[in-house]
Amino acid sequence: MAERSEIILIGEALEALPNATFRLRVEGGREILGHLSGKMRKFRIKVLIGDKVKVEMTPYDDTKGRIIQRI
Repeated sequence: MAERSEIILIGEALEALPNATFRLRVEGGREILGHLSGKMRKFRIKVLIGDKVKVEMTPYDDTKGRIIQRI
């Protein structure tokens, strides 16, 4: 099996966009786009502006990520 090489960062939700997408500020001051993971949509976990979230990113694209947990 292939080894998973996702990068986990902590970020803050700055702006809510359509289709469960958010503008996030992650560690280091960068702003990225993040969408809710499937489990968060399934269990209807809400993310509000100002919430701290855990973001999973791939090493290939540093402008997008997936929100996997609300902290």
